[in-house]
Amino acid sequence: MSETTEVQAEIEALEGEIRAKHEKLTELRKSLGPEVVEDYGFLNSEGHPVSLSQLFEDKQDLVVIHNMGTHCPYCTLWADGFNGVLPHLENRAAFVVVSPDPYDVQGEFAVSRGWHFRMVSDVEKRFTKKMGFTTEHDGRLYMLPGYSTFKRRPDGSVFRVAYDHFGPGDPYCSVWHMFGLLDGGIGDWQPQFAYEA
Repeated sequence: MSETTEVQAEIEALEGEIRAKHEKLTELRKSLGPEVVEDYGFLNSEGHPVSLSQLFEDKQDLVVIHNMGTHCPYCTLWADGFNGVLPHLENRAAFVVVSPDPYDVQGEFAVSRGWHFRMVSDVEKRFTKKMGFTTEHDGRLYMLPGYSTFKRRPDGSVFRVAYDHFGPGDPYCSVWHMFGLLDGGIGDWQPQFAYEA
């Protein structure tokens, strides 16, 4: 067996292990058990109150993206990616992005990015904090990016099924993996709101 063939065999074996580990990780996240969630309130893109249960619309499942807001180029990178696959996401579940930005700021930013998904504002961060997407440092509250999945039961109650955090190299943004296979890898590349032509 040539050295190239051996490396290819090792790659295939490792890919199989990674897939199996990812499936196991997904099951472990879901195995924590349903977490009943209060029917939190938000402001929609028009500034009207909307509850968590209303975000489901006609679906029984909901994906909520925890976005840090307009100041974060990383969160913008993830949101740009979700925008591209939005019809696929919404075919299976309701989909919404929540951030701490005021609804009018969200709206202007969404238009500037060409986003089509629904956004809601959690200015007081009650929901975001309860879902575990904040951290405190030096007496200040900071947001964390990620997502939560929810289920609405026939009686109208809502529970969180699972959640995960976002970070460079995660499986939720393809650019990290594509750049990783470039000569030189990711290097010092950082996402930006706009790039010079």
